[in-house]
Amino acid sequence: MLLSRRQRWRRWRRSRPFWGGLLAILAGAWICVLPLAPLKVMLQQGVAGIPSVLMGIVMVVLGLTAWFSPSQRALAGVLTTLIATAALVLSNLGGFLIGTLLGILGGGLMFAWQPYAARRAADTAPTADPAPPRAASPPPTPHSDPQGAQP
Repeated sequence: MLLSRRQRWRRWRRSRPFWGGLLAILAGAWICVLPLAPLKVMLQQGVAGIPSVLMGIVMVVLGLTAWFSPSQRALAGVLTTLIATAALVLSNLGGFLIGTLLGILGGGLMFAWQPYAARRAADTAPTADPAPPRAASPPPTPHSDPQGAQP
């Protein structure tokens, strides 16, 4: 069965933390691009622009990691959030707050993403004999302790 490009794209996108990775890539690009201003501005900034560029590159790599290795999404999400928070201090207020906010949101989305559980055939077929309801246990008496201590 051939799937159209749109169906393949949708299946690929839903099988990984796509939106979290996209926001992390955008945040990294935003944080990385601001220090890469024209040469005249870059010379005035000096060595202070190096952490910005490095943090931006690492955030882009973490976003791509979430896309192409969804099993590493939790680590990528936590690291993206930490780097975005550190960029607030180390990199022009984290790309004038835009990069930090995108990074924190993207890291949270990556960390919270869960893959769809595969449906089993037994789950979809109705059972012929449902299990009878369990009887409720009696409420504990005021002086009973479940661990056996005496009052």
